Amino acid sequence: MGGTAGAGTTTPRPSTLLTASVADRPDHPARRVLVVLPYVLLGLATLLALLDPGQSARDLLTTVVLVTVTALWALFMNTLRPPPRTRPTWSVVLFMGVQTTLAGLLTGHRGIFFLFALIGFMQAYEVLPPVWGFLCVTATSILVNILPAGVPNNRDWITITVLVVLAQIFLIGWFGFLGQRFTEESEQRRQALAQLEAALAENDGLHAQLLIQAREAGVHDERQRMAHEIHDTLAQGLAGIITQLQAADRTREDPRQWQHHMDHVHALARESLAAARRSVAAVRPTELDDSHLPEAITGLATRWSRESGVPVRVETTGDPRPMLAEIEITMFRVAQEALTNIAKHARASKVGVTLSYLDDLVMLDVRDDGVGFAMADVAEPGTAPDGTGFGLRAIRQRLERVDGTLTVETAPGDGTAINASIPTTVENES
Repeated sequence: MGGTAGAGTTTPRPSTLLTASVADRPDHPARRVLVVLPYVLLGLATLLALLDPGQSARDLLTTVVLVTVTALWALFMNTLRPPPRTRPTWSVVLFMGVQTTLAGLLTGHRGIFFLFALIGFMQAYEVLPPVWGFLCVTATSILVNILPAGVPNNRDWITITVLVVLAQIFLIGWFGFLGQRFTEESEQRRQALAQLEAALAENDGLHAQLLIQAREAGVHDERQRMAHEIHDTLAQGLAGIITQLQAADRTREDPRQWQHHMDHVHALARESLAAARRSVAAVRPTELDDSHLPEAITGLATRWSRESGVPVRVETTGDPRPMLAEIEITMFRVAQEALTNIAKHARASKVGVTLSYLDDLVMLDVRDDGVGFAMADVAEPGTAPDGTGFGLRAIRQRLERVDGTLTVETAPGDGTAINASIPTTVENES
């Protein structure tokens, strides 16, 4: 609602609830016009009344007294007080009732004061609640159409006057009511939009905090996982190798025992190397350290094309946006695995890669025009008939860890198309 100093100590009228006329805002042009216009109309009517010749001193004195009382009433009961919509209903109804009565007395005294009485039409719905506003329009219409010329004594003039009054009441009252409703609804929409924007800003802040905490927790968990992995595999494997080497050193004189220990060393070394590779594969790709997912996949495809000699076309659709690290890592690894499989098995002459950002999904399509295969002949999901495998099983397992899905379309001689999709959690950029 609009307001001025001191308005906080008053009680808003129940009829307006959360809405208020734009004219109640002190800086709004309509508010300034409604404050000044009554004095302009009253001054103009007073000047014309005083210039009318043939008046007695009593008539002039009556005019001056009524004008002075009206001006002081408007000054102290409206102009110097808070905006009407912030005051109790009874206070505004009293102000408008007395002002309309004074306008009636002035117009009955000198007809030219109907100019001042017209202010009732303008103030009715900007100052009063709907019902009181309609009554004010009715009283003002009767006042300006009957008092200046007196009550008509001709039946035709009476009929015309009544019709004019009814027409004014209907048109001004009805359209004034619609205008007020439109203003109040606009104010409601403005306030609702402001509240929604504030709520969205607050949610964005909370979301950003949650994402920061999730990233910090993810980094901590990853460090713990790597520490356990090193302790449980690499460290124990290296300790075992050292133990076997020490044992082999003690049995140099016995070739069979020495070879037995060296065989154990080789086995432990192979196991440790495999464990190291598994750990490295789970770490975030370096390509994602300094670039977003679209740039990383484009760089991957460019390098793959240079090494394989197969041209690759990379496209990105939708609006790229940062996502949780786990999603970006999974999508990059899927693209990496798919291109590796094409190089090994597809014998393709061209490849297409499309990364698509939808409202709540990110999708990766990798297509080739290679030899393809028959899905009906696949013995195990993701395994080729010859047993060498297309890596689809590894891709599917990666996607399942982030609630993603994998779709494969292929046929012998028709190439292969894989589609990976993952629900996204958007990260706000700050």
